[in-house]
Amino acid sequence: MKLAISHITMVPAFIAGLAFASTAFADPIEGVWKTQPDRKNLISHIQISECKGKFCGKILSAYDSSGKEVKTPNIGKQLFWDVASKGEGKYGGGDFWVPLIDVDVDPQITLSGNTLTVKGCEHLVCGHQTWTRLSGN
Repeated sequence: MKLAISHITMVPAFIAGLAFASTAFADPIEGVWKTQPDRKNLISHIQISECKGKFCGKILSAYDSSGKEVKTPNIGKQLFWDVASKGEGKYGGGDFWVPLIDVDVDPQITLSGNTLTVKGCEHLVCGHQTWTRLSGN
């Protein structure tokens, strides 16, 4: 009987351990990131999450140069998807949508501490921004 009771008491500890393990192994790219101002001088907050074993980014909100929140039709839209970790802080593959010119580019993302260098190229034309971490790992 003691064996059965000890197994029952271990179940909550095991479940708690699983919950901790799932948060402890979150990728460092996951979280909310603040973009640099775009050509319209808007700053966006981007949520980067794990999506089916890869990473995706969604536009959470946008702000004007004074910091006032603005509504745009892009809020809630996917900015990138199917981006994979390449190791050593580098991410790529998938697609990255550039809302201002409505084009998809090949993303190249590099993580260094609390900054992301986000680069996208279409043919020979490339653009890049540096994003800063607002929350997450």
